[in-house]
Amino acid sequence: MSKSMNVVRETERKYEAADAAELPDPAGLLGLDAGAGAEQQQLEAVYFDTSDLRLLRAGVTLRRRVGGSDEGWHLKLPAGGDSRDEHRLPLAGHDPVDPPAELASLVRVHSRGAALAPVAQLNTTRRRWLMSDSHGHEVVELVEDQVSAHTMGAETTTVSWREVEVELAEHGQAELLDRIEAQLLTVGVHRSKSKSKLGRLLADRLPAEPKKKSKVKPGSAGAVVLDYLRAQAEQIRAQDPLVRRDAPDAVHQLRVAARRMRSALQAYSEVIDGDATRGLTDELKWVGGELSAARDTEVIEERLVDAINGLPDELVMGPVAAQVTRTLQRRRAEGQEVAVAALDSDRYLALHDQIDALLSDPPLTPRAKRRADRELPKQMGVVWRRLAKRVLAAEALDAGAERDIALHETRKAGKRLRYAGEVAEPAVGEPAVRLQLHAKAVHKLLGDHQDSVVARPVIRELAGQAHLDGGNGFTFGILHGLEADRADRAERELPEAWSQLSRPENTKWLKS
Repeated sequence: MSKSMNVVRETERKYEAADAAELPDPAGLLGLDAGAGAEQQQLEAVYFDTSDLRLLRAGVTLRRRVGGSDEGWHLKLPAGGDSRDEHRLPLAGHDPVDPPAELASLVRVHSRGAALAPVAQLNTTRRRWLMSDSHGHEVVELVEDQVSAHTMGAETTTVSWREVEVELAEHGQAELLDRIEAQLLTVGVHRSKSKSKLGRLLADRLPAEPKKKSKVKPGSAGAVVLDYLRAQAEQIRAQDPLVRRDAPDAVHQLRVAARRMRSALQAYSEVIDGDATRGLTDELKWVGGELSAARDTEVIEERLVDAINGLPDELVMGPVAAQVTRTLQRRRAEGQEVAVAALDSDRYLALHDQIDALLSDPPLTPRAKRRADRELPKQMGVVWRRLAKRVLAAEALDAGAERDIALHETRKAGKRLRYAGEVAEPAVGEPAVRLQLHAKAVHKLLGDHQDSVVARPVIRELAGQAHLDGGNGFTFGILHGLEADRADRAERELPEAWSQLSRPENTKWLKS
C-alpha cells in the first residue's frame, strides 16, 4: 500500500430532507455540545466508474473531491452495516482525470479491468457541526448538504436535493446514531434509500435485474447451497482489496472463502452439477495455491516466534528470533508478491466471471428441487464416509512420510465435511452445528500435525544457515524437537477426537 494512502473507517447514515423540513437545533441535541456552530464548506466531487457502473453496483464509490478538510482522491469500500472504509490519497502528485493506480487496483475485482471514467459531478454546499459530549470528546458529526449534481457522458441529467448525514466521530458509539435518527424522524427526515449521493443520482441508470423465474424455491437444496456460494463469493471480493493492501489475516480469509466455495461445490455436486463446475473448482484450487506461500510462511513465523518466546533464556543461544523473523518476513513478502500477481492476472478475473455465471444461471440437477433438510444430509453422508475411509487408511500406516501425507489428505477431507455442515446448517439446524463442532476438533489436531510437518524442514534450514553464519544451532534443535512432539501429541489425541465425532448421536442424521 502506498505510504501516502490513509484508510479511515467511517460509520454514517444518510437521510432525505424535504426543503420545508426544519431540522432539530444541533445546539443541545441530546445534550451534546455543538461548539462554535456550523462550519460552512463548498465541495466539488467528480465520481469515476465503468460505463455500466460496476463499482456502484458493488456498493463502491471512487471520487476526486476538492474542498473540505479531507479533499483528495477517495475510494469507499463496504465494511458491513453502516460502515465503509475510505481510502484516501492527496490531490498532489496524481493526474486529475485518471484515478490513481493504487486505488484502481483495489477495485479491479469489480471493474474487471474495464476503464474508469467520470460518470457524475456533485457540487455541495455543506453545513457541518462537530458534536462533543460532556467530557469534550467528539462523538458525532452532523451535516446538512444542499446538492447540485449532473451526470456525465452522452446523456446528461441535472438534479438537486437536500440531505442530512450523521457520522460517528472518534469517541461515538453506534447507539448514538439510533438516538439521533429518532429525533430526525419526528421532523419528517427519513433514511435515504441510497447509501451514497452517487447512488441516488444514478439509481435509474443501474442495469435492471433480469426478470426471470427462479429455478429453485426457498428451502430447497439448490436454494440453500446457492445462498452459501453467494456468501463466499461476497467474502472473496471483500477480501481482495485487503490482500492487495497486505492487511492482517486477509490472505487467510480469502483463501478460506475460496476453499469453502470449492468444498461446497464438491460436496454437493449432485445438487449443483459437478461436471459443469469442475472448471471453477480447479480455478478455486489454483487461486488458493497462489496464496499459500504467503499464508504458510505467516503461520510458521508465528508458530516459531511463540515457541522461542516460551523458552527459558538459557536455552536461547544467539539472536534466534531475529533470524527467524528476518528470513520468514522476506519469504512472506515474496509470497505476498505472488499473491498480488495472481489477483492482477487475467486468469483471476476469468475466475470471477465463472463465479458470476454460476450464480446467475446455476447448473442445477433434479435433486436441487428437493427439500434441503432431506437432500443435503444424503450428500453429507457421502462426504462423511469418504472421511472415515481416509482415517482408517491413515491409521493403518507406520509413522513416516507416507503417513504424514495420508493425515494431510484426511485433514482436507475433514475440512470438506466441516464446510458441508456449514452449508446444511440453515436447513438442518442443531445436528449440523454439533457435527461441525466435533469436525473442527479433528481438523484442528490434523492441522497442528500438518503445520509441524511443514515447519520442521524450515527449522532445519534455519539451523543450517545459522551454522554457516558462525552461529549456534542449539536452539533450532530444541525447536525441531518441540515441533516433533506437537505432531506426536496430535496423533495421540486424534483417536479420541475421532471417536467423539463418530458417535451415533452426531452422525445418525447423515443418510445413505
